[in-house]
Amino acid sequence: MDRCERAIEYHKRGCNCSQSVLAAFADLTGLGEAGSLAIAGGFGGGSGTGELCGAIAGAVMTLSQLYPATIEDPVNGKKRAVGLAREFQRRFARRFGHLRCADLLPEKYQPDENTPAALRLGLTNHCEIMIATAVEIVEEMLSEQAA
Repeated sequence: MDRCERAIEYHKRGCNCSQSVLAAFADLTGLGEAGSLAIAGGFGGGSGTGELCGAIAGAVMTLSQLYPATIEDPVNGKKRAVGLAREFQRRFARRFGHLRCADLLPEKYQPDENTPAALRLGLTNHCEIMIATAVEIVEEMLSEQAA
């Protein structure tokens, strides 16, 4: 099972979008499943207000955990984390046009060439398309960081 499939399984089990994305990377972040689900619990549905999409929040938490700011170098760590968050959001917005949950939900997206993981998995559920695409973007960014 790949990470996109894993994230979708979390969502099908009742996890919110943020939990689903973060938990899909639990093996890399060191948070584990329980820690990921606990930390991301309040971020679904745009943190309950329709603001920042939970899939985005989960992706930003993943990137921040993998490239953390440390007490030894908090300024550069914060700059790196914010840079990664901005780049993730730029890529997500390029695919969907919005970052806010309340703006994304009415669009009723369907998988297409801009969402290859969702297309490959045959997803039709709106949030699952966001989740799979968020995981896919994080994976792209991680492979670029490793290169």
